[in-house]
Amino acid sequence: MRDAQARTVYLKDYRVPDFLIDETFLNVELFEDRALVSSRLLIRRNPASERPDAPLVLDGQDLELQAVAVAGKPLQAEDYQLDAGSLCIPGVPDQFSLECRTLIRPQLNTSLEGLYKSGNMFCTQCEAEGFRKISYYLDRPDVLSSFTTTIHADEDKYPVLLSNGNNTAKGKSADGRHWQTWHDPFKKPAYLFALVAGDLQALSDSFTTCSGREISLRIFVEAKDLDKCDFALSSLKKAMAWDEEVYGREYDLDIFMIVAVDHFNMGAMENKGLNIFNSSCVLAKPETTTDAAFQRIESIVAHEYFHNWSGNRVTCRDWFQLSLKEGFTVFRDSEFSADMGSRTVNRVEDVSFLRTVQFAEDAGPMAHSVRPESYMEISNFYTVTIYEKGAEVVRMMAQLLGPDVFRKGTDLYFERFDGMAVTTEDFVSTMEEVSGLDLSQFRRWYTQAGTPELIVTEQYQAEDRSYHLTVKQRCAPTPGQASKENFFIPLKLALLDSEGRELPLQLRGQMPLPSSETVLALTQAEETFVFENISERPVPSLLRSFSAPVKLSMTRSRDDLMFLMSHDSDGFVRWESAQQLGLQVLDELLEQRRQGRQLAVDARLSEAFARVLQSALADTDVDLAMLAQLLILPTEAYMGELAAEVDVDGIHEVREFLRLDLARKLKAPLSAVHQRFAKARPYQFNAQEVARRTLANAVLAYLTLLDDPVWIKSCHAQFLHADNMTDVSAALRMLVNIESGLATERVPECLDMFYAKWQHEPLVVEQWLALQAGANLPDNLERVKKLMTHEAFDIRNPNKVRSVIGAFCNQNLVGFHQESGAGYAFLAEQVIALDALNPQIAARQLTPLTRWKKHNARRRQLMQAQLRRIMAGKLSPDVYEVVSKALKAN
Repeated sequence: MRDAQARTVYLKDYRVPDFLIDETFLNVELFEDRALVSSRLLIRRNPASERPDAPLVLDGQDLELQAVAVAGKPLQAEDYQLDAGSLCIPGVPDQFSLECRTLIRPQLNTSLEGLYKSGNMFCTQCEAEGFRKISYYLDRPDVLSSFTTTIHADEDKYPVLLSNGNNTAKGKSADGRHWQTWHDPFKKPAYLFALVAGDLQALSDSFTTCSGREISLRIFVEAKDLDKCDFALSSLKKAMAWDEEVYGREYDLDIFMIVAVDHFNMGAMENKGLNIFNSSCVLAKPETTTDAAFQRIESIVAHEYFHNWSGNRVTCRDWFQLSLKEGFTVFRDSEFSADMGSRTVNRVEDVSFLRTVQFAEDAGPMAHSVRPESYMEISNFYTVTIYEKGAEVVRMMAQLLGPDVFRKGTDLYFERFDGMAVTTEDFVSTMEEVSGLDLSQFRRWYTQAGTPELIVTEQYQAEDRSYHLTVKQRCAPTPGQASKENFFIPLKLALLDSEGRELPLQLRGQMPLPSSETVLALTQAEETFVFENISERPVPSLLRSFSAPVKLSMTRSRDDLMFLMSHDSDGFVRWESAQQLGLQVLDELLEQRRQGRQLAVDARLSEAFARVLQSALADTDVDLAMLAQLLILPTEAYMGELAAEVDVDGIHEVREFLRLDLARKLKAPLSAVHQRFAKARPYQFNAQEVARRTLANAVLAYLTLLDDPVWIKSCHAQFLHADNMTDVSAALRMLVNIESGLATERVPECLDMFYAKWQHEPLVVEQWLALQAGANLPDNLERVKKLMTHEAFDIRNPNKVRSVIGAFCNQNLVGFHQESGAGYAFLAEQVIALDALNPQIAARQLTPLTRWKKHNARRRQLMQAQLRRIMAGKLSPDVYEVVSKALKAN
């Protein structure tokens, strides 16, 4: 059975569908123990198919077929073939209607795919292949159909009935039931279908488009959550206005709806006109929501709305093209977020996530290209490579073309392919057409996996005032790709003089460049660029704005890094210089620890941090959020990613030592910054106030390490009296993460107090679970096991799983990787249990075990043993693919 489950799908085997569905009519009757789905499909043979006599093969899973008819003629059992995954009907005419009635049981659907129940609400999730759990269908993204959906349900229990499109009719039955019909005139694949039925309340508003059309906006939630929708609604209106201004995209239906559900595998889903959101990504108010969550909600609301064009009106031909919609839309939502807040900090946060998570994926057994060549289970390819690296590929194209030409390219793309299912090649070709650029080599970003590395060396020749910059590129092998061809890599740079001013640039043999910042096109394995008329040895500012998703290696003096931290006008390079300075000091401490020497910290780091703190205290127009980022040391996860073999315990020990050392040496300026920016003031969510809170909490996190009664008391007071969840949860997290001392005495009481106050707010309880499970303490596993027995934990709820199991295994590295292997055994147990309930979530929890190659021999053996333990069971395709690839890694 496992061999059948592990079927591999290849891009090279793609062929057009043999049939097309022009119109889809659904009649869905909802009951407490079942749902009856009647479909009528208007089908015709695809003239582009090479199989004119092909049988009709429809996808179906977990369905009970009750009746099927072709052109009004009922079929008998001998007229078709039915198996666990399909319905095959031979001998159908070239054009016909297909009527089908199926019975499904949403109440038993724990996979949260297809039609299922979240609490007392019916809802759907059809991407990628969930519609086949609702009705027999051509469940593939290149079959687009108009949908008309009628929903019937008990009116008292389910007064709100929703589907895609515009509401065209409604009525009541004599038995206390009612019905509503929705029609979506825009053809779409089945993965964009949505249905919701529940006892919901709506927050309503409207938006007037650039052409003067008034769009009704509604966010549907349970009554208890109605006071948490204003921010999401405001974010939606901002996104609609931004998409009109920046991309010229106007909304097309009469109504746009969002529904919040508690049980959801993803963050949100862009179903045409009816977005379904994980409640954590839409509900917000200051008392229950952190600044980071507000920002996340703003970004996700925008992301799903932007999909209306980049994903819905123009969709992907097959799932190998997933980044066509997701990478492009992540780029769009990232630019929106940058315009709404601090562009520099937004970029830093995006890059930090990419380098910690996506670079690790590129180096692991599940490494794949932005456009994969094969997969066993498509759900496993909703990855940071597809989304975040895909966005970086679009960003590079936008950078190469420039804003005006890129806009021409997107206009042409949307116009040419509206209502079609297309490929990444179509997108790139459009950009070539409007720009005249040859992007042949650039396409390797879509086809080659792995993270390229740039090795940079420099030489200044005073005699002829020339500066030589030599750049080599290489990319390590990845599964299925032993060797790589050279990438096309845009390297943005400037050269700074001794005063921090950007020097004029002139490449040898060329005219002076019009700007002091330029982008070098790297296309060869090794290239040298010679800049002329450089009056002194410059300090190079490289990879500005993180112009390409690469690793950059260059020998840098600590003095140069401090110089860039202080003088560079590029915010990303300032932050990266701080990170590199921190990494150099941490690596030095690790070496001291290995040699058994007393740990000693280079004073230049505290000097650099002191300058950052003084900048915060100066009466200048400074980006406080950026200063907060400069004070954060490289994370343990990032240090592990950079290491050939991860010294988990050593990394944790030296990083904690360094944090304490900085707190002691910088107590006075840290205290002064805290005093200035932590003053109580009414909560507002805007860029300036978010920055103030971020900086105040960053310095308080250092001060609490001193185990000084003054600062422990200050932290505790913030926990007790702050008027917003940002400051309350930050204070609680600080207290929970202190390994010993005065703070530990307060922790149990604070945790109990927090839970008692917020136990009826699921999203706040998830924060409470996560900050305990993710506490970076070596002996945290017992606390995590205890949390799993708590009344607030539910293994059937993906948010709770991520808050406990995910937080522990991905955030508490020193606890998860304890030498006994108990953390590995714990994760294996949870994956086995989850796989029987929700394979998607089970597979996603597996990632930490797949990284066994990064660890020492003992940990490798322990991690592999748990992978083999999982492999010994009866597995879903989702988990089987991840485990089998992890065990094959070498």
